[in-house]
Amino acid sequence: MVDLLPEHTSRWQAVESVARDHFRRAGLQEIRTPLLELTELFARGIGEATDVVGKEMYTFVDRGDRSCTLRPEGTASVVRAALQHGLLSQGPQRFWYGGPMFRYERPQAGRQRQFHQIGVEYLGVGSPRSDAEVIVLAWALLVDLGVQGLVLEINSLGTLQDRKKYREELVAWLEARSDQLDDDSRKRLHTNPLRILDSKNPAIRELLQDAPTLFEALSVESKGRFEEVQVHLETLQIPSQLNPRLVRGLDYYGHTAFEITSDQLGAQATVCGGGRYDGLVEQLGGPPTPAFGWALGMERLMLLLEAAASINPDGSAARVMASTRPDLYVVNRGEQAERVALVIAHQLRAAGLVVELDSSGAAFNKQFKRAGRSRATWALVIGDDEAERGEGRLKYLQEATTQANPTPIDQLHRLDDVTGLVRLVRE
Repeated sequence: MVDLLPEHTSRWQAVESVARDHFRRAGLQEIRTPLLELTELFARGIGEATDVVGKEMYTFVDRGDRSCTLRPEGTASVVRAALQHGLLSQGPQRFWYGGPMFRYERPQAGRQRQFHQIGVEYLGVGSPRSDAEVIVLAWALLVDLGVQGLVLEINSLGTLQDRKKYREELVAWLEARSDQLDDDSRKRLHTNPLRILDSKNPAIRELLQDAPTLFEALSVESKGRFEEVQVHLETLQIPSQLNPRLVRGLDYYGHTAFEITSDQLGAQATVCGGGRYDGLVEQLGGPPTPAFGWALGMERLMLLLEAAASINPDGSAARVMASTRPDLYVVNRGEQAERVALVIAHQLRAAGLVVELDSSGAAFNKQFKRAGRSRATWALVIGDDEAERGEGRLKYLQEATTQANPTPIDQLHRLDDVTGLVRLVRE
């Protein structure tokens, strides 16, 4: 688990701001659920045979002798909240959420035990068109942020009956080759065999090249539905690749599953994933309800944006990753100057400027060094003499003036003319 220091927090906020704008324009509403839930929610919703429930959850018994778990993902909590508050009786619901999740797994680049997700859940929408709508929302957000090397991989997990038929075929095929399986795959063989398809072991991946695929086991109806999804994606001009080995790690998925990956970190890395989970609401005690959603990992996304920004310093990712800089840095020294500087800083902030007030009382040259490190565009210098005259010296810090920017580099300005000061800084 890691700290987010101010330099990183400002970048995260910039990414979250872009996401909020996309969700607002798509008519989504934000939902916030507790970090702590009853363990039963995840055992029933995610599946007891999954790695998440079996190996990775932070679970403990509280003082009321209840088994509680720090949420390892967001979907089950969102569905629980929608059921608990009767939201599904009000028609289809379109939510987005963000925040920390917790899984006890091996930390690595872009993956910590406390990690953060932004996710989208559409409840009560079941058409193939809605699958494409939700997928394109993720794609458009990542493109707008400036993530490079994006690839959309899709698959159909079909119906429960399709998966049951395929499971029998896969287990029979794997049992005939059990001597070639690693320990992890042998454990999964009779508990969650579909997860073997997602093995990271190169030897298992090579073995699976000849295994039967779930796509081959799909019913005519399931294949037809999946073809409709692909047609809608083509209409939206979203390039996709069929990945018949793609399975999601949670038991509630069926029909469309997808992952969006990027090659900007060297190997292909998943930045967003999700799919359809029509059975989850009913599984958690609600009525049969179609649903579709996805989540993206913030830590992985930030690494991808840093890589994209280094490749293209003028691109979208670089703009998102740029640290917030003050409009104005107030350099001030002297008893009267400090009182005046406090007032003018307050007035300029109220007028909408980002203003950093130096409170050190240090010599002017030291304050100017801090102003430079802040990357502020302007400095407003106030000493006791300037305060006595009601003036401040405005200095442009970033670059020399040009014909396109004829504002003087260094000029006196009346401190009681806040509107004029704001106009100069903004120009």
